[in-house]
Amino acid sequence: MMNDLTKTKHLLKILVGVAWIDGVVQPEEQEYLHKKAQQYGLADDSELKSLLSGLKPVRPQECYQWLEEYLGTHPKQDDYEKLLETMGAMIYSDGDVQTSEAELLTKVQLLDPANEMAHSGFDKLLKTIQKAYRKAVSQKL
Repeated sequence: MMNDLTKTKHLLKILVGVAWIDGVVQPEEQEYLHKKAQQYGLADDSELKSLLSGLKPVRPQECYQWLEEYLGTHPKQDDYEKLLETMGAMIYSDGDVQTSEAELLTKVQLLDPANEMAHSGFDKLLKTIQKAYRKAVSQKL
């Protein structure tokens, strides 16, 4: 069982993996990661520092492994929702959702501990992402 600090650190590692899932960390994603590290008080963590530097790519397999470790075999609803929410924000931070990122979100949706409720939480997240996307598109026009 992970303590809160370990869980938070793991969540940040997952976010780094999510940023790399499409093969490139966008400047906006990098900025989001650093903001989260500051927010969580983990900006000076030695393990995370090297990941946050963006110099060493994270392979998708590593990201998926971190996801499994974070959620475990019986994930708590709160942990799952926090993961989905922060992943969605990370994925959308650069204003462009890649296919690999959408696939990752879909796979995470399947891990919802309350499957019958999965659609409502995921639908809310999807609506939020869609709204933010429409807003960004309208600002570019």
